[in-house]
Order: sequence, then structure tokens, then C-alpha cells
Amino acid sequence: MIKPGKQQVFAINNKQAFVETVLQVFQCQAANCQVYGEFVSGLKINSADVKSVNQIPFMPVEFFKSHPVVTSAESDELVFTSSGTTGMITSRHHVTDVSWYQESFRRAFSLFYGDIKDYTILALLPSYLEREGSSLIYMAQDLINQSANPDSGFFMYDHEELYKTLQAQKLAGKPTLLIGVTFALLDFVDAYKINFPELIVMETGGMKGRRKEMIREELHKTLCAGFGVDAIHSEYGMTELLSQAYSKGEGVFYCPPWMKIITRDTNDPFTLIGTGKTGGINIIDLANINSCSFIATQDLGRTYADGSFEVLGRFDNSDIRGCNLLIA
Repeated sequence: MIKPGKQQVFAINNKQAFVETVLQVFQCQAANCQVYGEFVSGLKINSADVKSVNQIPFMPVEFFKSHPVVTSAESDELVFTSSGTTGMITSRHHVTDVSWYQESFRRAFSLFYGDIKDYTILALLPSYLEREGSSLIYMAQDLINQSANPDSGFFMYDHEELYKTLQAQKLAGKPTLLIGVTFALLDFVDAYKINFPELIVMETGGMKGRRKEMIREELHKTLCAGFGVDAIHSEYGMTELLSQAYSKGEGVFYCPPWMKIITRDTNDPFTLIGTGKTGGINIIDLANINSCSFIATQDLGRTYADGSFEVLGRFDNSDIRGCNLLIA
């Protein structure tokens, strides 16, 4: 089975093309990704018998903590690592071709927000900047570079400088996106208030143990008041993925065409459930062509008929993760 290329994956624009590519990727990964192949065979599944998306088994995301999950025989270009507290085992995503990641997030940003060159990109991501291996920092840095705006950049804990920059963008009438980890956005609005209705505030989730967890409605109400905006945008992604879903408000996320969310029964990980019901989140990410595209997460969510989804929390005793795992 020939592995699909970028031209095929990122050109998906209908259900048939998606399904055909998914089945092609499954056959390739079942045959060439040792960890996933052993998982499939351990379930007594003959990959040749898999003829529909609903027959595909989703590998537990925890495998990224204990095994190198790779389909490609090429050497790593990068290894993305998850955040975690001291003593916590973190995930490692071996990326053999980072151009897949670049293509994925650049196309997704364009799909949801338009030309990156039109934006000032401000990133308030201190906890991610303080460690190595963050896929979020890699994406934010590339978006900052792609924006071609000298005012774009990262901020650590200098809230005064961020406030001055936001005021300058507001006065200049420049389209501006502020992407920030949740606790840092809350710290900022505790110290500063700005009325910038045109600003896009995108939270990536994660208190990182710095603040008390909040329900989404309370969090977004606080941030809306602090920034003077009508809605808070969100990004749903994780170390083990090379694609992101985006919400433009109310916690309702949409995927790019090469990514899909499917929910599973909370008591039976191999039984899928329909739309409108709460279940465990399974992710198909075709940009993960060189690792594993079929991942069973520890997130709880609900899907809808239009392909959108909500993240409602996490399974009990799961690690606290960094990218938008708020309790709704």
C-alpha cells in the first residue's frame, strides 16, 4: 500500500476522499508502524479485513509515553515532548518530517482565519517557553515568522510590555491574535484591562498548577471582560498530534478536513457512539502520517452532526494536559 503524500492529504474536500485516504493510511501504518501494528494484531484484527472507518482500532495515547511511535524509517528531525510535573512520564512524538506539521498548521490557520500575513501574532506562553520540545512553541514561532509583522512576538511575564503592544495594535487598527496559556491570560487581566473588541484572544487551556481550575463559562466570561471582546477562541491540540481544531467561541470546535473526532463508549473503548452523546475522544489526524493517525485520548467530549465537537473534561485519574482540557 502506497503511503499518501501531502498533495492527497491536504487536498481532501469531501467525505469520500477522507474515507479513502483514512483506509489507505490505516493499511500503511498497520504494516509499517511497529507499535500500532502490534496493537492491531494484539486485538486479533486482521488489517486486510478492515474496510470501513468504524472498524479501525484507535491506539491509546499513552503509548507515546512508552514507545517510539513511528511509521517512517527515516531519522527524527524533531522530537516533541509533552509538559508534565516533576516525576510525571511525558509523551514523546518522534517527527521524521516536520514539513507535515508546518503544512498542517499553516493550512488550518488559513482555513479558519485567513492570510497569516494580515495578522500581528502575540504569544503569551511562558510555561511552554520555559522548557524544550513544545510543539505549540514551534507552531507559534512559525506563525510569528509568517506574519511578517515586526510587532509579532513572544511574551513571558512582562505584562506591561504586552499591554503597550496591544494598545499600539488597537490604535493602528491592525488585526491581532493573542494566543496564550490559560493561567497567563488570567494573570494578565488581573493586572491590566483593555477594551479591544477586534482582538482575537485564543486560549490553549492549561492552568499548569498555577491557578485553580475553572469551568469554561466562568473562564471565558472573565477573559471577555478583561480584553473587551465578545468571545474567546480556543485551540485543541496535543503533543501527539500534528493537527489542531479551533473554536471561535462557546467551546465548539471544528477540525480541518484531514482531521476528525469520533467518540467511544466510556465503558467499552472499542465501541463507537453516535453524535450528541458524551464519550471518550478518538482522533483521526492524517497529518500524523509518519507516526499514528488513530489515537484514543483521555479526553471526554461530544460530537455533533455538522462535524463540530466539544471537550467536556477528562477521564478520572488522567494526567492534567496542556492544551485546552477545561472542565465544561
